[in-house]
Amino acid sequence: MSLILSIIGNEIYKRLRILLAYKMNIVTQIVTVALIFIGVSYFIENGQLNPAPLASILLGYLVWFYARVVIMSSSEDLMGEAQAGTLEQMYMSPIPASLLLFARMVALLLSTTIMVVIPMTILALLLRIQIPLRWEELAILALTLLGLFGFTLALSGIALIFKQIGALADLVQNALLFLTGALLPVSRFPEWLTIIAQSLPITQGIIVLRAVTLQQASLGQVWANGSLVLLCVNSACYLLGGMVIFKLGERVAKMQGSLGHY
Repeated sequence: MSLILSIIGNEIYKRLRILLAYKMNIVTQIVTVALIFIGVSYFIENGQLNPAPLASILLGYLVWFYARVVIMSSSEDLMGEAQAGTLEQMYMSPIPASLLLFARMVALLLSTTIMVVIPMTILALLLRIQIPLRWEELAILALTLLGLFGFTLALSGIALIFKQIGALADLVQNALLFLTGALLPVSRFPEWLTIIAQSLPITQGIIVLRAVTLQQASLGQVWANGSLVLLCVNSACYLLGGMVIFKLGERVAKMQGSLGHY
């Protein structure tokens, strides 16, 4: 346990050092987050920025932004190590590669939180968006991110084999923005699209998070109506599936002898 905490601590320290070293990049990303949200909200609300509907959009956008950063950064980090020739060294370490990826994921989520909280707070104040803060929201967000971690593991497993998956990662994060109900509730989708949307990694998390935050539903209520159950099943499937795909990707890459090649 102490080893795991030590690895996570080291990854957090490294990620924060990178954040502080490239301040201009962080400022640019924060401004981008705010501008995209305002632009999307403006079009969805027909040129008006009403606080009530914006709260729902802000929650969905928040979860999607976590997914975007985690997916893009994880694939870029892995491809960067492959290009630098250090990917094989990671597998020579006595520490399992999956544990290192988990530690990087935790560090990435922490740095992403810093990048998200600042613009979201400013937007909420400027646009008068009221979002009640409850401890239940953290539990729902954690469950959602667990499924996202599994999904990212699957992409990492694919990256071990094909190396260059930047275009795939970009396609996936853009698809998640429009197909998960991040901007429009899934209830407004056609039935066939709703089925597809609910099979994606963050859709159910957004649904439950909105219910708990905006409708003040308790965890017991969302469990009773089945939405929390679906979230648990969805996250568990993605986590287990991601671990399996990652291990298969490792095995194939080792058999091909391509861990040290880009």
